[in-house]
Amino acid sequence: MNKRTIGVLLTAGALAFGACGSDEPDSGGGQAENASEETLTIYSSLPLQGAARTQSEAAVNGAKLALEQAGGKAGNFPIKYESLDDSTAQQGGWEPGVTSANALKVAGDDSAVGYIGEFNSGATAVSLPILNEAGIAQVSPGNTAVGITTDDPGSEPGEPDKYYPTGKRTYARVLPKDTYQGAALAALAKEEGCASAYILNDKEVYGAGLARNIEISAKKLGLEIKGNEGIDKNAANYRSLGAKIKGTAPDCFIYSGITANNAVQIFKDMAVALPDAPLLGPEGVGETGFFDPKEGGLPADVASRVLITIPGVAPEQYPPAGKEFLKAYSAKYGEDNPDRYAVYGYESMSLLLDAIKRAGDNGNDRGAVVDALMSTKDREGVFGTYSIDENGDITLTPYGIYKIADGAMVFDRGIEPTL
Repeated sequence: MNKRTIGVLLTAGALAFGACGSDEPDSGGGQAENASEETLTIYSSLPLQGAARTQSEAAVNGAKLALEQAGGKAGNFPIKYESLDDSTAQQGGWEPGVTSANALKVAGDDSAVGYIGEFNSGATAVSLPILNEAGIAQVSPGNTAVGITTDDPGSEPGEPDKYYPTGKRTYARVLPKDTYQGAALAALAKEEGCASAYILNDKEVYGAGLARNIEISAKKLGLEIKGNEGIDKNAANYRSLGAKIKGTAPDCFIYSGITANNAVQIFKDMAVALPDAPLLGPEGVGETGFFDPKEGGLPADVASRVLITIPGVAPEQYPPAGKEFLKAYSAKYGEDNPDRYAVYGYESMSLLLDAIKRAGDNGNDRGAVVDALMSTKDREGVFGTYSIDENGDITLTPYGIYKIADGAMVFDRGIEPTL
């Protein structure tokens, strides 16, 4: 594989939140003289510390299983997998500097052709421009923010173009964009008998964007939004904010954000302020650190009032490929009911391996792998048949509603988001 020139990328990109790197996009280099002897590398970058640790570890295990089942190869190319941590203990989740360093490490590795990450949409806003500049195929097992892939409602000015400095799409995800989750949360509020709701968002790319999507869908459904307010994630408590929200008399409370941004304290204080209101949250709080009291999650009396929207269908509704995954995962890791991120990690790795394989003898060419990834059509995945559209979005869009019981998420019912 040809060497890549990334000097400008390394100097300009380390602290950048947006695009950086050389002036010319990297096409990815040529094929090896003996492709069968060239080992390629797929990296993952996930928060292995903090509230999402359990979910990220499950995603890593899923990725390892997919590679093992593929015989450690994609087509004729041996594949090496390396797991990176994009979090710090102090932050309790992903951290921009670490995320940037991970992306730069991968961009500088001549053998790298794929990247699984990030878990958080805000982290992808950091890594994606760097990896796009390097021409590396990126698949996220956790992102849902609208602005990463489109300028649809819910995006910020400049999105998504600022994430693709080369002008070429190099990113796909195995979860639907938040256009659908916003619709699911608004529909859930109506199903719970709420005529009005108050939204708190965590101000991140994911949380702020999702909150706007909830507002858009709420208007269509006749759900009154009493307020949509950004929170201080470092606040000791939210009692005064709860008193303010109580004064608006909402029927439902909706949180739009991730666990690491003080979600447990927010829900505890809102439960006191709004004793009769359903407490609703997105997949961003579908983490052990939120729902399991042994991991610092919600106490049982608050958890019993919480409903969470999760993309996809219940495991018992998986197609044959999904059921085979569950059997294989249980045999390898001894878990009969694996965390859902094990599925996302498995599918992310499988999708990248499939793209490399479909690139044929050019599987060591970054550009060819990207082209194959972005042309994915009618793939038989573990949670159904799907394609990747021109923006990088998956075509599967169902959502499930989960409640919390005994420190675990339990499937309650399905919901079809109406746009």
